[in-house]
Amino acid sequence: MTDPGRTEPEFETEAGALVRPYVITRGRDLLDDNEFTLITLVTTATDERQRPQRLSPEEQQVLEMCSSGYLSVAEIAAHSQLPLGVVKVLLSSLAEGGYLITRAQVPPARIAHTTLLQEVLDGLRALAV
Repeated sequence: MTDPGRTEPEFETEAGALVRPYVITRGRDLLDDNEFTLITLVTTATDERQRPQRLSPEEQQVLEMCSSGYLSVAEIAAHSQLPLGVVKVLLSSLAEGGYLITRAQVPPARIAHTTLLQEVLDGLRALAV
């Protein structure tokens, strides 16, 4: 029996929440050498006009989000409202297909030696005099 206050779009919203992650990822799993961390940056590698139509709606949504510039994996998961693991699987699949370019996080900078910093400071002070 249907509730007279409910409309069809609400039913579609409720049904969308029932889709299991393995359906979205088509049963794929992440490889052990996972390249995607929360702060890995992702953008599209191809022009939108060259995008094939055989991608899933979720993959197309991810590509559309990434087409305007670099987004982090965490941002993609938040905007798509998909679980992080599902997003990582989709990104991995799209990267393997050549649709995405990833940019890993910048490694931490090496700490400079205090003696070198002191010599630079002394040199600057000598120039100011």
